[in-house]
Amino acid sequence: MAVARLAILSGLAIVCAMMTATSQQRPPLLGEPIEPIPTATNIDPIKVQLGERLFRDARLSHDDKFACSSCHRLDRGGDDGQARSVGRDGGPLDFNTPTVFNSALSFRLNWRGNFHTLEEQAEAVLLDPRLMGTSWPELLAKLRADQVYGKEFASAYRQPPARPLVLDALAAFERSLVTPGAPFDRFLRGESDAIGAEEKSGYELFKSHGCAACHQGVNVGGNLFQRFGIFRDPSVSGRPNGADLGRFTLTGKEEDRSVFRVPSLRNVAETAPYFHDGRAATLEQAVEVMAKLQLGRVLPQEDIRLIVRFLHALTGEYRPVAGQSAGSP
Repeated sequence: MAVARLAILSGLAIVCAMMTATSQQRPPLLGEPIEPIPTATNIDPIKVQLGERLFRDARLSHDDKFACSSCHRLDRGGDDGQARSVGRDGGPLDFNTPTVFNSALSFRLNWRGNFHTLEEQAEAVLLDPRLMGTSWPELLAKLRADQVYGKEFASAYRQPPARPLVLDALAAFERSLVTPGAPFDRFLRGESDAIGAEEKSGYELFKSHGCAACHQGVNVGGNLFQRFGIFRDPSVSGRPNGADLGRFTLTGKEEDRSVFRVPSLRNVAETAPYFHDGRAATLEQAVEVMAKLQLGRVLPQEDIRLIVRFLHALTGEYRPVAGQSAGSP
């Protein structure tokens, strides 16, 4: 009898454990507008390590004062936390610095989407007088005079430093800057308790209010262009400047006036202030502004609160590749 009772209790324990596991794990959600970030990457670690060294090296700028990491802080959401960064000339730049995290997942780069590849964008930053302000002869002379760089380029490419190799290494490092493992990604993959009831409610509001029409896909944005200010004039002063004109300054087409690349919402809770001009200091303000300008709605404060709770669940995990901690500048 005792043996039978023990067997029954053991069986019940197993059933309970199976029921608990079932309640926490379910099949992945299908047909949702947002997709989880792929966890597998296929990037040469030697090139990534070289690219990180270049990314953090102020010698890539003309005056040896600015590195890529000066504006793209890997401990600050991949940007610098300023409304607009200060250029080499001491004046504010035209745009709020976009995050470098998950940039490889976007179809275009920068606010106006004027770059198609990471290599193209990196070269523009290096040569821009207001950014890095260098030239290829100057930059390559510095790298070739450094014995460590000589060894690292030989290891990665079997060649000394050269323009296409510098750009390839920088791009390799930037492609490694993905942040998988966000609570919402785990929820999409079947981990039902990865987010709470409020985050789930916020996601439903995010969809029902229409936010997911532009912010969707693996990068929760970054895959299309959209006009900023569909229902209201978006300019703060009523006198739009060149930056407010968006892609119009590139194409001269009226249909591109105030059109921007839709930004990714990955890690958005870590990338304040918001918008191309940094006008919104908090995520709550950003959601409120977006509802008015893009949806023509004034959202209840409770809806805003819940949507913000959902947006916090989009914060993923960054694991550097060269022995650096996640908090390294």
